[in-house]
Amino acid sequence: MPHLEESKNGKRKVFFVDAAHLLWGPSLGYLWCRIRHFVLGAHGRNRFNILGAIEVHSQEFIQVDNDSYINRWSVVELLMQIAAQKYSVPVSIVLDNAPYQHALVVKWIAAYYDIELLYLPSYSPNLNLIERFWKLLRSKALINVEYESFESMKNGILSFVRNLTSYKEEISSLLSTNFQTFGGVKMLEST
Repeated sequence: MPHLEESKNGKRKVFFVDAAHLLWGPSLGYLWCRIRHFVLGAHGRNRFNILGAIEVHSQEFIQVDNDSYINRWSVVELLMQIAAQKYSVPVSIVLDNAPYQHALVVKWIAAYYDIELLYLPSYSPNLNLIERFWKLLRSKALINVEYESFESMKNGILSFVRNLTSYKEEISSLLSTNFQTFGGVKMLEST
């Protein structure tokens, strides 16, 4: 992808965007034990949503979060936050195919702020690098961490996001842009 090469050379900002919907409740890692353990779980479906954008090379993270839903207005708010940074280079945003990201208002705002929207092919979360970031967030802020309340869970997640510099090397290895391509490979034909 030429956009990633331009980003590497400082000639473009490329953000990968996706939402994470984080439930307040027990998130356990692997557990083997001889004695049965009971873990208290939260009741209800309290959910903290983050629509995040991470820049591949600078690891800059911009977010919109709420306790309700991610929708087209959340994407518009994220685009406006990105535009407010007033980058001196072109900005491209890589998105999946969530319906709210294809809304006309999203496309209008992106055009107004001269932000290029790049949509990934369907069923290809492995190409959206922010998915790797969400996995790191879950492993550091949610898995095997007990929160007393929904507010304390939100604070734990936001604390992780505010302290991303502590995880700079881990994030760098996760955001590798060495995608495997299949150029020049002979495809089998069906009979």
